[in-house]
Amino acid sequence: MLHTCIDHLVVVAGTLAEGMEYVRQALGVELEAGGEHPRMGTHNCLLRLGDGLFLEVIAVNPGAPPPDRPRWFWLDSLDHDASPRLATWVVRTNDIHAVVAASPIALGTIEPMTRGQLNWLITIPGDGSLPLNGVAPTCIEWQAQQSHPASRLQNRGCSLLRLEAYHTEAQPINDMLTLVGFQGPFAAIPLAADAQPCLIAHIQTPAGLRQLGLPLGDIGS
Repeated sequence: MLHTCIDHLVVVAGTLAEGMEYVRQALGVELEAGGEHPRMGTHNCLLRLGDGLFLEVIAVNPGAPPPDRPRWFWLDSLDHDASPRLATWVVRTNDIHAVVAASPIALGTIEPMTRGQLNWLITIPGDGSLPLNGVAPTCIEWQAQQSHPASRLQNRGCSLLRLEAYHTEAQPINDMLTLVGFQGPFAAIPLAADAQPCLIAHIQTPAGLRQLGLPLGDIGS
């Protein structure tokens, strides 16, 4: 039986420093160093959001050679002066091959990845894009014998309460998640055809409830 849940949120930024400052301003906490992704020419920093759950800020690594393929999370399409943003989310599963086969939304090809001692399988569209503008999730399966990355992070008192996704194709997203056995604090909400898709994460912090993503008042109806 398929079991799928939220694994992590992904903030993309022109630089890690800009992404870290964006999260600090939004949540009032500091992130910690992650590492490098040699195959993608990227690096990241991280924030624990609970057991088996974290926030990732990811950016092009200026000290790494460019990859011979498009980078993931649409980073090659990010303008150099673009503001950091909550770009997408990643779901964890016990069978990534079954999820890709069951999903009516194209998630990309399944590729092996590493960062330090971590190893995982992840879905990546060939052009580096994000499924349904990032509102549909990326899928990941961690190597079974290793501890989850969140367990290695400091607890800074932050936890994800719920994630909301706004898109014109909200129902297909919900249908897809049902097919892959998803459970978690997530809702896909219909959006008018001329409105901009987005994600909003509601996160409990030591300073109270905060939002990461566009404020509700900026969402079209």
